[in-house]
Amino acid sequence: MNALTEKVSLSKEVDMENFWMPFTANKQFKAAPRILKSAKGMYFTTIDDKKVLDASSGLWCVNAGHGREEIIEAVHKQMMELDYAPPFQMAHPVAFEAAKAIAAVMPAGLDRIFFANSGSEAVDTALKIALAYHRARGDGQRTRLIGRERGYSGVGFGGISVGGILANRKAYSGALIPGVDHISHTHNLAEMAFSKGQPAWGAHLADDLERLCALHDPSTIAAVIVEPVAGSTGVLVPPQGYLQRLREICTKHGILLIFDEVITGFGRLGKATASELLGVTPDIITMAKAMNNAAIPMSGVAASRHVHDAIVNAGPGTAIEFFHGYTYSAHPAAAAACLATQEIYRKEKLFDRSLSLAPKFEKEIHALRGEPFVKDIRNLGLMGAVELESRDGAPGARAYDVFLKCLEKGVLARFTGDIMTFSPPLIVSEGQIEEIFSTVRKALHETA
Repeated sequence: MNALTEKVSLSKEVDMENFWMPFTANKQFKAAPRILKSAKGMYFTTIDDKKVLDASSGLWCVNAGHGREEIIEAVHKQMMELDYAPPFQMAHPVAFEAAKAIAAVMPAGLDRIFFANSGSEAVDTALKIALAYHRARGDGQRTRLIGRERGYSGVGFGGISVGGILANRKAYSGALIPGVDHISHTHNLAEMAFSKGQPAWGAHLADDLERLCALHDPSTIAAVIVEPVAGSTGVLVPPQGYLQRLREICTKHGILLIFDEVITGFGRLGKATASELLGVTPDIITMAKAMNNAAIPMSGVAASRHVHDAIVNAGPGTAIEFFHGYTYSAHPAAAAACLATQEIYRKEKLFDRSLSLAPKFEKEIHALRGEPFVKDIRNLGLMGAVELESRDGAPGARAYDVFLKCLEKGVLARFTGDIMTFSPPLIVSEGQIEEIFSTVRKALHETA
């Protein structure tokens, strides 16, 4: 354990033997744990009573801020009235109300909502919907799925198959879904470094889909799935015209276009969806995280009417049309949290607030240009990344140390490899944005 890790350790009082932590270096963490005990507004509180400014909305998900009493009260009331209802062949009113609320903020026509419980489940659901759609229309030969390099679409076998992050795929390579291919990623530092918003260069990269159409025959391809802004890999912002070109190619060849908006949905970019902000409408949108402020696990898929109707109208009225679902789909408490969250977004105009704060966020994050080890900065809306030069033979070590330094100074950021990522709750103030990036600046100067 180095001195920095020792200093940032927040607690040795918790018995950590039994919990196998996800996406965590367990041995490293348990040698110097960082334990949070409460949260309110923009801040976490550690087990030793230190306030920590949340620069990451938890995991891109607490867009309305922590500890919202409206959500807590809605969940409590729902649990007292109806704690659970089976979603197969039965239903409860809040499920339909939540679907209506979500449909109201989706792009026009994407108003058929299928609920799940995590982003990973939403992606697997969307892929199944795409396959079911083509089969229902008599195009059962369309079974190929296309993802993108460096893409993250969750950790189900469907998601890691279409995903393009090496570490997520490597251990499971022998068991991934067959018939999956990937278009090239969009990140090119030589052409895009320090872009503010969408890079001007790179629309032509979408034409890599035509290469795969020529290789596989487009009549075999069911769907293409991309994150409008690739989040978990380090905030890769789409070039101007790139998503429009993907849409054109998919339409040309009868391929469904899926936007994975698990991160970009519900105000992160200043609109309800990246689709709305960027002016490109897919056939299917996946969502999770901020749809109910991460209060209770919940996710969903918004399908266009033509996709939904093709599946539902294909069979007789007495048969199940889509053999898919989860025990906790549209869980009453999760649905109540969703309704309360959507009302907060509407009442407090948080999407508009996010849009108005984006220029300040852009100014402050790009002010880090020229600071030690900074090789690139990129941003869109209230999400951004600072990419650092890697240490020789120790990729990821520098960003980890900057992460610890920031935490020591009272700011919780995220890192992936040697990329620091930022996505504060939409209630963040301009002063807190300044605090986040001034803290990062100090951390960079104190990191070797």
